[in-house]
Amino acid sequence: MTEQPSRVWYRPMRSRDRGEDHRVATPLELLFDLCFVVAVGQAAASLHHALAEGHAAHGVTSFAMVFFAIWWGWLNFSWFASAFDTDDVPYRLATLVQIAGGLTIAAGVSSAFEGDFRVIVAGYVLMRLAMVVQWLRAARSDPECRPAALRYALGIVVVQLLWIARLWVPGTGGAVGFVVLVLAELAVPVWAESSRGTAWHPHHIAERYGLFTLIVLGETILSATNAVKEGVSDAEHIGGLVGLAVAGLVLVFSMWWLYFDRPGHARLVRRPGMFTSMSWGYGHYLIFASAAAVGAGLEVAVGYDTGTVHLGGVAAALPTTVPVAVFLLSVWLLHIGPTNECRPIAVGFPAAAVLVVAASFTPAPIHVAAGVAAALVVLTVVATHGERQPA
Repeated sequence: MTEQPSRVWYRPMRSRDRGEDHRVATPLELLFDLCFVVAVGQAAASLHHALAEGHAAHGVTSFAMVFFAIWWGWLNFSWFASAFDTDDVPYRLATLVQIAGGLTIAAGVSSAFEGDFRVIVAGYVLMRLAMVVQWLRAARSDPECRPAALRYALGIVVVQLLWIARLWVPGTGGAVGFVVLVLAELAVPVWAESSRGTAWHPHHIAERYGLFTLIVLGETILSATNAVKEGVSDAEHIGGLVGLAVAGLVLVFSMWWLYFDRPGHARLVRRPGMFTSMSWGYGHYLIFASAAAVGAGLEVAVGYDTGTVHLGGVAAALPTTVPVAVFLLSVWLLHIGPTNECRPIAVGFPAAAVLVVAASFTPAPIHVAAGVAAALVVLTVVATHGERQPA
């Protein structure tokens, strides 16, 4: 039956069915991800420059702050879309505004690493206020979700005003204010969902998170490839760079394998509830951020091998090995769990994380780390072999 023309441009924004069949990411969501990965790439590039110049503490802190703005905007869009996506004209236009905010954040990354967050805040507030419009629309159309939607709208507006006010807080006060406001942002969904939870779709959410993980890993490969491309212009280092490129590829491929080895929605379906959704959703900050940071680390490793980065061997290795270890531990906590019945896997992930960091003190840290990650992949394949046999 053909849809009525009066509904083509506008549909009431009512909660979607949590058990809806064949729910997949839309082309608009994919475009949203691709635009946001521009900001991820800018953040990773700035982190690389800071690390290469020996400013690790400043670089990591700035990266964590900038990445929060990127991740939080992406997360809120994704969970809202899972519950209320109407794909009509007003929804698409609001998403366009959010994309514009994300690209503004990307434009302000370099300035933020120098301590000027005005452009970042402008993009972030623009993105979040577009989200307020979406929540108010949901409150108008869906009476059952109205209390939660209004709480979301109110909470977001209040926190955005505080982000703007923070721009005038100098020095240490600004850093403390950032932490406080991050906690406030994280608290808004908890407060809003406590009135009546929104009907997000577990398979759709898991797919959205998986797709963003893929895009971030792709950005990591691109960063490392560009670094190798610059390095091979000098034939003197081509042999070592080829080996490093292979090790980096194995490392990223192993990260992909380990993340997608278990269905992403399994925990969300097995233990539905606010704690599970919040811990799983929020915990992916570490997965996304660490995956993006690996690219910056591999660039530092390439610079070390070609002599353009003047750091010690351990200092040049840690920017890669530490993010990989964080990635492994985060996947273990969110997808596997310490109490997993398959003890080799339950123990293997944290053990591999320790070994990856220890690889920093070896003569070939990236190669050893790649070997450890590949060995963990083999362990998961062997340990779950029986589970994969047909019934």
